Amino acid sequence: MAPTLLLALWALVATLVPGLGLVAPGCDSPPHLWCSSPEIAVACQAEGHCANRSRPSAAPVELSLYYESLCPGCRLFLVQQLFTTWLLLPAEVLNITLVPYGNAQERNVSGRWQFQCQHGPEECLGNMIETCLMHEGQNFSTYFPVIFCMESGSSVTKNLEACLQIYAPQLDRGRIAACVQGDTGAALMHRNAQLTEALDPPHQYVPWVVINGKHTDELQAQAQVSLLGLVCSLYQGEKPEACGGSVARKAPAGCRR
Repeated sequence: MAPTLLLALWALVATLVPGLGLVAPGCDSPPHLWCSSPEIAVACQAEGHCANRSRPSAAPVELSLYYESLCPGCRLFLVQQLFTTWLLLPAEVLNITLVPYGNAQERNVSGRWQFQCQHGPEECLGNMIETCLMHEGQNFSTYFPVIFCMESGSSVTKNLEACLQIYAPQLDRGRIAACVQGDTGAALMHRNAQLTEALDPPHQYVPWVVINGKHTDELQAQAQVSLLGLVCSLYQGEKPEACGGSVARKAPAGCRR
């Protein structure tokens, strides 16, 4: 399910963004890597698009998403709004931070952190896998397509190996598993708990969206209706080609505490 959906989104990006056109026959790289080197840009016929991306004119919009891996509203926002917006916009326009924890609770038992999640142990495992994936992947453009693949599939926790094989085969699944099962993963999740508990105002539900260090009801509503439109309106530099308008939709419900 996830690979098909991701390929469909990439096709949508190629269709909607002027200058990209259809994927060239000699292009075997996904759109988020088309500007990673001059050779790939030429092969994918994206030289004009990449030239526009190379001249940042303002600070990026900073977006932090506080979420939990099995919350239906979180998955919907990540798949339909956040990932699509990230694909459409140049990297210098939007900077994203993911914090998987949400409405979980933690306690220290004999010096080790343990976690209880709103949607049960499976969600705690999903949160931990995605946290360790980010730790091992380091680069956002490496791990975010994998997280998208996991969240858009039928089972978040069982999709990791397939999603890695397709979108990040260079990552070591064994190292991710060791992180999930060991002290590193627990420490990283504790850090996510600290970041979530430090929110001001405190989060009342997830997905909880923070834009440029602020959360308001208005920003949240705009992000859930049209994140692309919101980011385009907030970016102070020259507007990228993807900022051509958005279609208003009803905001989906989240997962309250």
